[in-house]
Amino acid sequence: MDSVRDTDQLEKIYKQTMLFDFYGELLTEHQKQVYEDAVYNDLSLSEIAETYGISRQGVHDLIKRCDKLLQGYEDKLHLIERFGKAKETVRLIQTMTEISGEGAEVLRKRLEDIRLLAENLLQEI
Repeated sequence: MDSVRDTDQLEKIYKQTMLFDFYGELLTEHQKQVYEDAVYNDLSLSEIAETYGISRQGVHDLIKRCDKLLQGYEDKLHLIERFGKAKETVRLIQTMTEISGEGAEVLRKRLEDIRLLAENLLQEI
């Protein structure tokens, strides 16, 4: 049970860090500071509240608002989704460029496939 909870917590933190990395500059300076302290610096609500002179509830509400704002940006812009697809394409290209005793025709086909993948990737970004 704890490992499931730990995995869920890690996934939540990963999602928050990705959202912040991509869209954090769209937050106000105060939102960025509080969110960064919560997500990156792993400070407790009490520590953050004391640092900024606001209540624990205020910190909690601000983090929830930021989560919602950042997710809203991703829902509209899909930058993280596109980044993930681009990473997968690069991984596929890496795999396809591994050489293992194939004949010339197989290598030509792989090169054509790589060219098409690269073309699609360039269109995405």
